[in-house]
Parts: sequence; structure tokens; C-alpha cells
Amino acid sequence: MAPALNFAPELLLKAQGIRVVFFDVDGVLTDGGLHYTEAGETIKRFNTLDGQGLKLLQRAGLVVAVITGRDSQPLRTRLQALGVTQVAYGTEDKRPAAEHMLQSLGLDWQQAAAMGDDWPDLAVMQRCAFACAPLNAHAEAKAIAHHVTTARGGDGAVREFCDLLLIASGQYANLLQASTDG
Repeated sequence: MAPALNFAPELLLKAQGIRVVFFDVDGVLTDGGLHYTEAGETIKRFNTLDGQGLKLLQRAGLVVAVITGRDSQPLRTRLQALGVTQVAYGTEDKRPAAEHMLQSLGLDWQQAAAMGDDWPDLAVMQRCAFACAPLNAHAEAKAIAHHVTTARGGDGAVREFCDLLLIASGQYANLLQASTDG
């Protein structure tokens, strides 16, 4: 089966060599809305396409890392189900958390990509070799992004970014073929 996706060659060149990908949560893995129950618990909606994209990145050998300003049991449950172990919860200053993760993985900023949607994500996005923002991101995040997705956060934006990185890594076609062979 031939891949149906296409990205600009210069974009794919810029995204080559990525080994770790940092993701924000609210506005990236979710639509950014905060839903509360009567008991005051936060409820989050996650997109299954995005989850599959994160699994594919991991299958391709890329490290998925999440740095988020919030912490909740639904988020922990979702990330655990996806096998994401590089996580910093309740982190407003995201750059030091990213630097710590890079150091622990033996990687540097030139091997990192990031997807964020608002000011708390900018310091990480600026330092990474490749930055991405969802369609509904704040203007400052979109201004520094190498790629702005056609999808909104929480609605397939993460999957679009994952697919781009998988194509840039040269692994997309093999993963697609493996899924159709099985």
C-alpha cells in the first residue's frame, strides 16, 4: 500500500534526525477545554488518532515525552495506556524539564521536536530542531512553528505531526505496510 500523505520536501528535511518529541497536553493532546464534574474533577477528551500516532512514534524508536502544567488522574491513565513514560506533570517552567529529559536520554536539542500551543511552550519550541503548533494555537506559538497543522488540538493535530515525523524518519511506509500485512 502506497502512503497517501505528502509533506513539503524542505519540511521533511528539517524534521530528519529527531529522536525525542515533546508534547504539551491542554490544547495539543486535548482541545484545550477544561470540563469539571460537580465534584470538581477535571474531565479530558483525548483523540484516538492522536494516541495511535504516539504509539507509532514509539514503535519507530522515537521517545515521546509530555511536559504539562497540569496533573490529573485521567491524564495519567491515558499516558500510561499509551506507554508514555517520559512525563513531567504540573510543570509551568517547561524548559528545565525538557533539558533534564534530554540529559537523561543522552540527547540534545538538535535531536528534539516539540508541539505546543501557548506561551508556556515557547521556550521548548524555540530550542528544538523542529517545532509544531496546532491550527488553533496562540499566534506566538504559530509564529515560531516550522509546521502548523491543518487539524486543531485534540482533533488529530498530534497525529498529523506524528505522521510528518514518521515520514521524515523514513519509517512511515514500513509501519503502514506492516499494518496492512497483519
